[in-house]
Amino acid sequence: MQEEVENKSVRLAIQTGKVTLRTLLRGLRAWYRHHERKKDVARMAGDTVKGKQSVKELISQGQGVSSMEIGDSGIRDFKKIANKYGVDFAIVKDKNETPPKYTVFFKARDADAITQVLKEYSDKQVKRKKAAEKERPSILQKLKKFKEKVASMPRKSKEKRKEMER
Repeated sequence: MQEEVENKSVRLAIQTGKVTLRTLLRGLRAWYRHHERKKDVARMAGDTVKGKQSVKELISQGQGVSSMEIGDSGIRDFKKIANKYGVDFAIVKDKNETPPKYTVFFKARDADAITQVLKEYSDKQVKRKKAAEKERPSILQKLKKFKEKVASMPRKSKEKRKEMER
């Protein structure tokens, strides 16, 4: 719990005679440089990024990279499943094609996990296509039918009578 709080908060101490915007900016820049140095040291120590990352980070880990193309639909599903299996991957969008195609790069050592991810992903895509193939009437068409039924129903006429009572 304490680590979560430390990761989300920043403590900045500046010793100055007069607090100005310039001194605050200098302090923030110094903190940012310190934070970046900490990140670089952690990367050099072997703490690698897990899950989704850039292609450059994936290649820099030096374990070989494989790739495959997937369609436009279901990128979010692929990310969820890949994170579930702990696979390191990078997704690149090919903007030249319409609809755009996505290429997924992953570590070669994750081949077994990738086969499981692809199996689960393809099962999910097949289920989604089957659900889309079932012909379900649109809600607007249903609403139109109900409007017609209501319009064809006879309406009760309200009679207003004014009677004098004593």
